[in-house]
Amino acid sequence: MKQKIIFIAAALVLLALFIVGTLAFKNKQHSAAQAHVQINQEALIRMHSPIIGAQNAKVTIVEFIDPACEACAAFYPFVKELIAKNPEQIRLVMRYAPLHQGAEQVIAVLEAARKQGKYWPALETVLATQDQWTKNHQAKVDLVLPLLAPLGLDMAQLQTDMQSSGIQIVIQQEIADAKALGVNKTPSYFVNGKPLLSFGYQQLSDLVDEALNK
Repeated sequence: MKQKIIFIAAALVLLALFIVGTLAFKNKQHSAAQAHVQINQEALIRMHSPIIGAQNAKVTIVEFIDPACEACAAFYPFVKELIAKNPEQIRLVMRYAPLHQGAEQVIAVLEAARKQGKYWPALETVLATQDQWTKNHQAKVDLVLPLLAPLGLDMAQLQTDMQSSGIQIVIQQEIADAKALGVNKTPSYFVNGKPLLSFGYQQLSDLVDEALNK
């Protein structure tokens, strides 16, 4: 009986140590991630970043997407829903982290559409039709272009703008900023500079609510 009690006590001590160690590790991860963002705060939002929502909104969501990322396409409606609930209090800043092959070309398409004032309709079309222009996790830009024609874009001008040095500079800046912020998966979110460490709709909603209630 005595040995059994000692065994149970030892097991409980080990369990407690494991829980404490896990919590300490998670806290350390969060602190390190937050410090990383504070150091690279200027990399969160650039002058060229597309923004939707009130300029003086209390909450700023920065989202890094890859247009060829399935999770990005699936999650985007939830982000729109969050903004729709508090349109005057939340704004969305769109950033890029092209992790899939060919994604940079699709980003160039979006930026070229922005020159014609059609960025957000183009983005929504690209995400909604993603399964039509991605093959084996590779983006096929030649399949994207016909899907954007109904938006009333000057397609010849768009293809010229895609190759412009200005857009290529923007894309390279996006890649550099994603790296500086430690973004290695998409979508990745920052709410008022605070990174979303555990991915999920409820987690993002909770982080937004926390920022709204401060």
